[in-house]
Amino acid sequence: MALIKFRSVLSKLLGKILSSRWTKVALFAACLVPILLLARPLWMLATAGYSPQLTANPIEYITHYTGTWTIRFLLITLSVTPFRKIFNQPKIARYRRMLGLFAFFYVCLHFLTWFVLDKFFSFPEMWADILKRRYITVGMLGFAMLLPLAVTSTAGWVRRLGFMKWQRLHRLIYFAALAGVIHYYWLVKSDVRLPLMYAAILAVLMLYRFAARKRSVQARRVTTPNTASLPD
Repeated sequence: MALIKFRSVLSKLLGKILSSRWTKVALFAACLVPILLLARPLWMLATAGYSPQLTANPIEYITHYTGTWTIRFLLITLSVTPFRKIFNQPKIARYRRMLGLFAFFYVCLHFLTWFVLDKFFSFPEMWADILKRRYITVGMLGFAMLLPLAVTSTAGWVRRLGFMKWQRLHRLIYFAALAGVIHYYWLVKSDVRLPLMYAAILAVLMLYRFAARKRSVQARRVTTPNTASLPD
């Protein structure tokens, strides 16, 4: 009884928080924190020529930092649906688009750090790396899958494509997240604890979706009458 009451109170509290117009503002600000935390060491690097936080290889640090936050935002975005269903909070779905676009924002920073600072806009070098290094190949594949999702993230595109087609297209996020985890795993080579942790989180999120879809199909079969057994 106490547990039911607690869940009811928690549900009402979450509902009020998610309904507030300031929640989106606060979430937007929170999503900018990773890049703001990077601003100070970048300023030190630009003015003093060295920043302890950025280590002896600042380009590698920034590349890994933005890549890690890309994976985190992809996983957070994929967590919205389980959270919505488990806590019965449909209003949280309104934040999913913003979280997904922040994942795209960080993957763009990740790509530009590599392309601009590491490859100096050299398309031949970039193409050679994509063909030679498998972790870059799968990383670019994940980036390519996120591009159409960012372009079609607006309500206008939902109307143009139709909700069902739009929904099928946006399932690419599952494969983009998987590509990101594989990219990270192949990149680190030795200490694979973090990529394995992200892989485990992704597996749990996908298993939840699979189980929820299976329950939904079974429920439809129970509620739908078997027309073959009905009299003429």
